[in-house]
Amino acid sequence: MKQPTLADWLARQEHSHPQAIDLDLTRVREVARRLGLIPWAARAILVGGTNGKGSTASMIAALARAAQVRTGLFTSPHLRRYQERIAIDGDPVDDASLLAAFADIEVARGSISLTFFEWNSLAALWVFRRQQVELAVLEVGLGGRLDATNIVDADVAVLCSVGIDHREWLGPDRDSIGREKAGIFRDSKPAVLASADMPESVIKVAQDLRAQLHIVGRDYRFSGEQPWHYQSAELALSDLAAPGIAGPRQIGNAAAAIRALELLGVADRSRRYLPDRRSVSSAIAGLRLPGRLQTVAGQPPWLLDVAHNADAAAVLAEHLRSMPCTGRRRVLFGLLADKDVESVTAVLEPLVDSWVLTSIADSPRGLSHAQLRARMPEGLKIEATVSSVAAGCETLRATAAPQDLLIVCGSFHMVGPALDWLGL
Repeated sequence: MKQPTLADWLARQEHSHPQAIDLDLTRVREVARRLGLIPWAARAILVGGTNGKGSTASMIAALARAAQVRTGLFTSPHLRRYQERIAIDGDPVDDASLLAAFADIEVARGSISLTFFEWNSLAALWVFRRQQVELAVLEVGLGGRLDATNIVDADVAVLCSVGIDHREWLGPDRDSIGREKAGIFRDSKPAVLASADMPESVIKVAQDLRAQLHIVGRDYRFSGEQPWHYQSAELALSDLAAPGIAGPRQIGNAAAAIRALELLGVADRSRRYLPDRRSVSSAIAGLRLPGRLQTVAGQPPWLLDVAHNADAAAVLAEHLRSMPCTGRRRVLFGLLADKDVESVTAVLEPLVDSWVLTSIADSPRGLSHAQLRARMPEGLKIEATVSSVAAGCETLRATAAPQDLLIVCGSFHMVGPALDWLGL
């Protein structure tokens, strides 16, 4: 019998559970138990939040690798290839490991159905165990308390931010969303808050769980831009290079990453998890994440960003204000159906001269260009609607002047195909 390919497995997993999103740890925890994945044996850091968690998780992993710690990194979603989601010491997982993981999960689950993300989370833990990582860095998917990654009792939790997103599942306001996201905290374990602007619910959950809060501006600090400086009661790192990931919030993410590994080292004195100052600076400066305020030079230049909610759009807007542009700012835009179209466009509208709207066809949650147009405010200059990201990129380039700025944003499902079209 022909063995299923990776594409076969992923197609099957897309429809293996009645709901695409089902926030309930009962099923995934039981399969993990059958596989011997929990209780988790290695060190682990969970990174949650509305925005910034992918960058922060990647920085933690890069710093740990610089300290010669064998590190597994789980992030989602991917930009171009599923294998990007699971990395060992910076290298994406190979297909053979994924196929072996899926085959074991299939046997272990029996009659239990799993969502696509639950399959993904279990596969990451399976690969990390097989590869004998010393540290697993896990980016939380949706929320926290009931996210599949939360079957792991992390040694350190990091909460980057709390904004309005996924209201259908997490609640209508920041207080309820913060309560869900703080569910990754653990009794007597450190919890790093990368932003001091947290709803009161986060502090309340930490108190109820008896987590050890470490808040930016109180328990650790950063200052400057280039170079910048990190300070806690136990550690001072001066003259650090600016992060290689663009954006005004990345120094704060880097500081939270340093604090997380600093605290992990306090919990486990047998291992050095944070490298020396020079290596810290080099690791942060050398890290690149495609699709995060990524500039592609040319005439005209392109700017690619995965911003998909109002807070992320505000970061994109802040970056746009800092970029000189003597021509038009033209945006190729698409969103998933569970996103707040009105709030995202309201943030960007003052900085955008015209919009090209596209369908997101490679996700069942994607909006068509007609649905997107119907949800956008009146009065915006819509220059075209197209059926694909590639067609949208063609439209932008065909009518561009050298001094224009061409922007692609709204989703990983936007930026990935744009990178393919640009040949990057």
